[in-house]
Amino acid sequence: MPARSAQTSPALAGKVTVPGDKSISHRALILGGVAVGRTEVTGLLEGDDVMHTAECMRRLGATVTRLGPGHWQVDGVGVGGLIEPADILDMGNSGTGARLLMGLVAGHPITAIFTGDASLNRRPMARVTDPLSRMGARFVGRAGGRLPLAVVGARAPMPIEYRLPVASAQVKSAILLAGLCAPGETTVIEPEPTRDHSERLLGHFGAEVRIVDSADGSRRVTLRGQPELVAAPVVVPGDPSSAAFPVVAALIVPGSDIVVENVGLNPLRAGLFDTLIEMGADITYLNRRVEGGEPVADLRVRHSALKGIDVPAARAPSMIDEYPILAVAAAFAEGKTRMNGLAELRVKESDRLAAVSAGLAANGVSHEAGPDFLVVHGGKVTGGGTVATHMDHRIAMSFLVMGLAAETPVTVDDDHMIDTSFPGFAPMMAGLGARIG
Repeated sequence: MPARSAQTSPALAGKVTVPGDKSISHRALILGGVAVGRTEVTGLLEGDDVMHTAECMRRLGATVTRLGPGHWQVDGVGVGGLIEPADILDMGNSGTGARLLMGLVAGHPITAIFTGDASLNRRPMARVTDPLSRMGARFVGRAGGRLPLAVVGARAPMPIEYRLPVASAQVKSAILLAGLCAPGETTVIEPEPTRDHSERLLGHFGAEVRIVDSADGSRRVTLRGQPELVAAPVVVPGDPSSAAFPVVAALIVPGSDIVVENVGLNPLRAGLFDTLIEMGADITYLNRRVEGGEPVADLRVRHSALKGIDVPAARAPSMIDEYPILAVAAAFAEGKTRMNGLAELRVKESDRLAAVSAGLAANGVSHEAGPDFLVVHGGKVTGGGTVATHMDHRIAMSFLVMGLAAETPVTVDDDHMIDTSFPGFAPMMAGLGARIG
């Protein structure tokens, strides 16, 4: 396991482009694979997670071809046209890819066996398998619906109306993908809106999707089943979750002034940037535009004196992956930052809340962590600790960013998994002046 350290760095400067949005990349390959015709995708993230989805779509019958860096084409088989794979579908570390493809397969009369790496195989899948079972699919696997798992797709999938117990874009998307093959309408009721890339892309490919917001804050998403999806070009914007790392690095390293180009600003994904601005971050949106149905801008970020705030639980779905890097920003802020509604972090690639807490403790940051909250007392960060990443790419990158402004270097015990979401992270940061070695 290759350990890596980051140390106090000079002012960061320059322009960078982060990899394509991982959520949109997965969905572009999946929906292109069940559309009729050839879909051209540009800006695709070529990290390990998305490459596992690409390979699994090939095994399910789609033709997926790389034309150049980030430039791919997908020849789809049409809704209902997947074939039974001759081999196991290995999802690597990708919870998104696994849950979405389980939904897609569940609506087809085929059987597929899903597996992943040691981390993914520990993650619970029951919250996906429960609603998919109601649609007629069957699942055979380990306790809690954990991988390895056999999915026996429904011969006659049934549309359902399903109220999510906990807001989750992955569960919502799995149900909608299964609903593609079901007659009539499949409806998912979210307690609060989650990222809507699936709905946007389904509409982009020609599906009929209705969205109704209720007065109580919930949202009904309804898909009319058995559409003919038609191939359509997809331009993938830069991933806001990846942009979070150079953005926070520039905010905490004195004198920094950088531009992160082509960042997706979907309002259901941009909660971190809203939060940082509330904390006093100097972030300016330049060249706002819309690409592939998604709002996009270039972000100019300058070093800022941050102040602690209370982050409402209602914001959690729009920034659930960004709490580790927000905790790092909070460690350098003046005063106390309280983050609420974090229960989802307990079932990510690792127990992210526990991993963040341990990393903060190892580097001298005063904090309190509860079942669904984190309170960070900001100020100077001593550093000097070694952080256990638990095979989690976001934990690794977050604490390497911490090391850039800490008094002494910060080490992560393993960095090999960073390529799952952010290939080229360390060289890109080094190009801005970061001392990561």
